[in-house]
Amino acid sequence: MEEIGTNEIKKERARTIQSPNKKGKPTPAFIGASWLALFLGCIAFVIGLWNADMMLNEKGYYLTLLLYGLFAAVSLQKTVRDREDGIPVTAIYYGICWIAIGSALILLAVGLWNADLLRSEKGFYGMAYTLSLFAAITVQKNIRDSKKNEDD
Repeated sequence: MEEIGTNEIKKERARTIQSPNKKGKPTPAFIGASWLALFLGCIAFVIGLWNADMMLNEKGYYLTLLLYGLFAAVSLQKTVRDREDGIPVTAIYYGICWIAIGSALILLAVGLWNADLLRSEKGFYGMAYTLSLFAAITVQKNIRDSKKNEDD
């Protein structure tokens, strides 16, 4: 008897928590937070490079890794989502996406490990990079979800 009442309460809470938006459509606050995280992560990383006491080729290496990582993360997210939605994706492209994101992360880790930087600087670059990649995935997901809801 108590279990039925508990289930009804849970269902009612779920109904009141759901947003009035269409199913799966991101809220404006979440979209804004995702874009803000992307800009903050990328800008922090680039400002860190600008102010770093590194040779120009090192700065170029890290900037290229940021751009490569952003592309790889978005490409992987899109590929995973396409497969989930039943859109054909070749196994070779799916594998290349995983290799790309893995190599971007490994190259950053190896570069930071061997860099002549303070540990706090290495941590800063690692966290700014991680924030940027995560935010890029989230922004791409929001764009796709918004577009999907416009089409429906």
